[in-house]
Amino acid sequence: MTTAVASRIGYLGPAGTFTEEALLTQEDLASCDLVPFASIDAVLEAVSSGAVEMGFVPIENSIEGTVSATIDSLIFDHDLLIVREVVIDIHLHLVGMPGAALADVTEVWSYPHAIAQCRRFAASRVPNAVLRASNSTADAARLVAETKEPRVAAIAPNMAAKIYQLAVIEANIEDHSDNQTRFILVRTQRIPAPTGSDKTSVVCFQRSDQPGSLFSILAEFYARNINLTKLESRPSKRGLGQYCFAIEFDGHISDHDVADTLVGLKRKLADVKFLGSFPNSTNQFPSEPHQFDQSDSAWNWLGGIRSQIEKATD
Repeated sequence: MTTAVASRIGYLGPAGTFTEEALLTQEDLASCDLVPFASIDAVLEAVSSGAVEMGFVPIENSIEGTVSATIDSLIFDHDLLIVREVVIDIHLHLVGMPGAALADVTEVWSYPHAIAQCRRFAASRVPNAVLRASNSTADAARLVAETKEPRVAAIAPNMAAKIYQLAVIEANIEDHSDNQTRFILVRTQRIPAPTGSDKTSVVCFQRSDQPGSLFSILAEFYARNINLTKLESRPSKRGLGQYCFAIEFDGHISDHDVADTLVGLKRKLADVKFLGSFPNSTNQFPSEPHQFDQSDSAWNWLGGIRSQIEKATD
C-alpha cells in the first residue's frame, strides 16, 4: 500500500468499534496515533480542520447499504479525498451484564445501522424490547456497562464486549451470515499513485431534472467500457425531487479512459465533485485505455486534480 502514513488518525469510537477493528487490520495505520471521536461527522470535521491528518469511517454495509452520515458529509460538508478502502466481515452479538439472560432484556442499544442488520433477531427473540440508538456499537456496550442493569443489552462486536467486560447473551445475531462493512480512509489532499487495480468515486450534479439526464451520465461510462461498481442517488438538499448521483467505478484518474469520462461529465453537467481514486480492495483490473483529445477548460479542471497524484513508491 502506497498511501502516505499519518501520525494522527481519527476514527469512529470509542474503543471497540468495528471501525477500530478494521483500522487495526492495516499494519501501517495501526502504528499511528489513533484518536477516537464520538460521531462520523466529528471525525470528518477533525480531518478538515487539521486536528488529525486522516480519518477512518464506515461508508457501506452489505445489508443496509450506504452510511448516509458519511456519504452526505463528503458530498456537501467537506472537501476530502478517499485514499483507501477496507472491507471486513461483521458479526454482531447481543451483549449484557454477566449473568443476564435473554428473558431479562427489555432495552437494546446500538448504532442504527447495526440494529437494522439484526431486524429478524430483534423481532423474534426480543420482540418487546425497546430499541435505542447510540453513536456507535462500542458506545452502546459502554452505556450498558455503565447502567449495570441486566435488563439493558447492546448489539455490539465481541471486541467491545471484552473491553467493557460484558457477556455475550446471543452470538452472531446478524440477519445474514455474509454481512460485511466497507470503511474508507480520507485526507484533505494527495491522491494515491495508481496500482493498476483502482476505483474512482465522483458525484454528479445535474443542470436540471429532465428525461434522459441519468442516461446521459451513464452514456459517458458505457462509451468507454468503464464498469460501475456503485450508483446511488442522493437528495441534493435543495428540495424534494432534486437529486445528485454518487458513482464509483473501476479505474484511476490517471487512466486515459477515466480522464476522458470525467471531462465529458464536466462539460455537460452543472458540476462534478471528485471524491478520490484509491486501490480496489477486490483486485479487479480495468480494461485497456483508449485515446482522447485534450483541449478545453474541463481538461484544466482535471489537470488540477491530477496534480495531486503521488508518485509510485517501491
